[in-house]
Amino acid sequence: MTNYRTIGTAALGEGGPEVGVQGLGCMGMSFAYGPADADASRATLERALELGVTLFDTADAYGAGDNERFLAPFLGAHRDEVAVATKFALAIPPDDPARRVIRNDAPYIRQAVEASLKRLDVDVIDLYYMHRRDVNVPIEETVGVMAELVREGKVKHLGLSEVTAGELRAAHGVHPIAAVQSEWSLFSRDIEANVVPAARELGVTLVPYSPLGRGFLTGSFTDAGQDLTADDFRRRMPRFTGGNAVANAALLEPVRAVAEAHDASLGQIALAWVHRQAEVHGLPVVPIPGTRRPARVEENTAATRITLTEEELALLEPIAEKVAGPRYADMTFTSAGRE
Repeated sequence: MTNYRTIGTAALGEGGPEVGVQGLGCMGMSFAYGPADADASRATLERALELGVTLFDTADAYGAGDNERFLAPFLGAHRDEVAVATKFALAIPPDDPARRVIRNDAPYIRQAVEASLKRLDVDVIDLYYMHRRDVNVPIEETVGVMAELVREGKVKHLGLSEVTAGELRAAHGVHPIAAVQSEWSLFSRDIEANVVPAARELGVTLVPYSPLGRGFLTGSFTDAGQDLTADDFRRRMPRFTGGNAVANAALLEPVRAVAEAHDASLGQIALAWVHRQAEVHGLPVVPIPGTRRPARVEENTAATRITLTEEELALLEPIAEKVAGPRYADMTFTSAGRE
């Protein structure tokens, strides 16, 4: 747990850039997970880069642009060393700042990319994701607009988040897709049925978000309603409160047993499992665990050097099917909700 060598690399799509095989999810530095310490978060960004993390993930919806603004000075200081990924699609209605409306239409995309470029203070976005799918807009139309941004030099590579296998294939037919982002962890494996095989077939990299089950797989909390601050959005997620939380906490026992065998943390085993999926499924996998602490990014990157045995994988295999509660209260905006 104290071996802090730099991590390996993986490609984002066929012909895409080489990035650290583990990225960093930056959302929590500005949004969703309760109060953050800006100085600690800045130190986390620097430490991540020292350890070989080069893919930094944000979105325009994280804190209504605040997370992109927060990243701008770091990106400016290290522009040639890092790849920044951001996203569009969760629009904020002017008359209701608390709401999010999914938009994939051309005028909105063009407005969103210009705003993100300005907030990030960059000339080009390395990886630009469609954050969520508006089923009322043909995905070929949306990706067609995104492809125009590539031709105009505003975006280098395209990504999609929470899309079905069919949507991925349709999008890839318009323009190469470098990465698909979806939740993938010991607790969330629905993408393995259709999305992962399609990504492998098309040469698309999988970028798992919440590979630590939003912190639940680390054992850092056991009931969001009791353990987390009132502004933490995990309190509204079905898996993390009440009876579901009790049932799901019991599922960590095999993770704990494997962790003890490796002298590792629960989170390291959860991440090692996600990294192993690259070999299991035959495609690049670049998880983006989020953290706001330098010590935690050291711990997370060290997980890339843990190799789980077949016996340990078998012990962890049944966990996902036993998880109580869906990923979100409303699953219609996920790939699993549309497959």
